[in-house]
Amino acid sequence: MAKKTIQRFLPNPNKIRHHKSLKIFGHLLQDANLWHLNRRSARGAFAVGLFFAFIPVPFQMILAAAGAIIFRVNLPISVALVWLTNPITMPPIFYGSYLVGTLILNQPEQHFVFEASWSWFLESIETIGPAFLLGSLVCASIASIISYITIDIVWRRSVIKARAARTKK
Repeated sequence: MAKKTIQRFLPNPNKIRHHKSLKIFGHLLQDANLWHLNRRSARGAFAVGLFFAFIPVPFQMILAAAGAIIFRVNLPISVALVWLTNPITMPPIFYGSYLVGTLILNQPEQHFVFEASWSWFLESIETIGPAFLLGSLVCASIASIISYITIDIVWRRSVIKARAARTKK
């Protein structure tokens, strides 16, 4: 059940292999484990993908692909999950990460207004940067661990349920 549900949403592996942003990985994309879907590869892919979704850097898809290659987990799932943080969801997710960082560092929340300028970015690195980066790392780790455990449990239950249905017939 879990496998069939996930497979419905996965794109064609050949399309992904030939995607222009993933060409930097060359022959590493030929590893069959990157395209195989089983409990191990799915739970690892969710962990890798959600970890990099919470890390505030450009090129999250490339980092997720590299993580999938290193850990030999499902590459399409890893890359797709970084889109959890898209232009619509990014502000609340990253603001939440900043709040987590202020709680951990025991700092008061600083009010700021976002500006799309290099000078604002450099100022922010010194003021809100440490709390934001720490909060992002903590949220990324927590999301990664929770998704790993959740996918493992859901997958196991789905296999047990399917086995029970087969023996009942």
